[in-house]
Amino acid sequence: MTRRGFVHQALCYASDDGFVAGTAGFVRDGLAADDAVLAVAAVHNIALLRDALGADARDVEFIDARDWYHHPSRTLGMYHDYCTARGEGGARRVRVIGEPVWTGRTAAETREWIRYESVINAAFADSGHWIVCPYDARVLPADVLGTVGRTHPEVTSSATAPAVGGRYADPADFYAECSELDRVSPVPLAASGAPRTVAFTRGESVAARLAVAEYARRCGMAEDRARDMVAAVHEAVVNAVRFGGGRGVLRVSNDSDWVVCEVTDTGGGRTAPAVRDTGFLGRLPPDPHAARGHGLWVARQLSDLVTEDFGAGGAVLRLHFRR
Repeated sequence: MTRRGFVHQALCYASDDGFVAGTAGFVRDGLAADDAVLAVAAVHNIALLRDALGADARDVEFIDARDWYHHPSRTLGMYHDYCTARGEGGARRVRVIGEPVWTGRTAAETREWIRYESVINAAFADSGHWIVCPYDARVLPADVLGTVGRTHPEVTSSATAPAVGGRYADPADFYAECSELDRVSPVPLAASGAPRTVAFTRGESVAARLAVAEYARRCGMAEDRARDMVAAVHEAVVNAVRFGGGRGVLRVSNDSDWVVCEVTDTGGGRTAPAVRDTGFLGRLPPDPHAARGHGLWVARQLSDLVTEDFGAGGAVLRLHFRR
């Protein structure tokens, strides 16, 4: 079966047979239509799908979901790059089986991945690609299954899987709901001793970078991750100076699991930005030819978790890096 325009579906399954029934035909239809086909799934499910496809499996690219689903913005960036390359700049449809990794996530990370599933609808809205996201009802928690219908325009379930609730929500509205939850239940700031605090103003971002580099060294972070952290903080500081009144404060703290860099500003008299006017606050791939609009995207690509609170009274951006 072929369809026009972007398609984003959820597949809720509760057995191995249910997974295969919901994916094998989708793949075969894509290969028959000369679509590029990518399957990013759990190793067990990859084996099931390979067996079901037989010789057709050689025309499918398989990727272990653990190698793909690290951080929502990074994952979205990889899908964007893959679809741009394999889709020949939009001339060819790409079919994706994309199964996020939900186990081992903190509550904050789970919330980010749920939001990611909604943002996909905005990121690929103008494309002709087709994404199917499998959800294993045998193991996934209720808070994940309860949002499937809100983040996917279409939901299908295998015969043995429970129906998932929730009416589809516009991505900008859903994003706003998630942001409100972030305000009500924010991620606690990592705290092991007093945080390192650095005030910065226009033209003084170097002080923030030096402070972060020194903090990373004292925390024993690997050199490449330390460079990522410095670069991400630089982008956040530049963004605060440009849009937050020309000044702000950096606070760096840590615990046994995370190093957290918090960048705050006072808003500079601006009004709270609407999600539709901000490119989902750096969550969508920017135009590579645009002179601006790359900073938050870059910061998200380099961090392991990013939370934000953008309001009329200022912005709080927290960049989290795993120890």
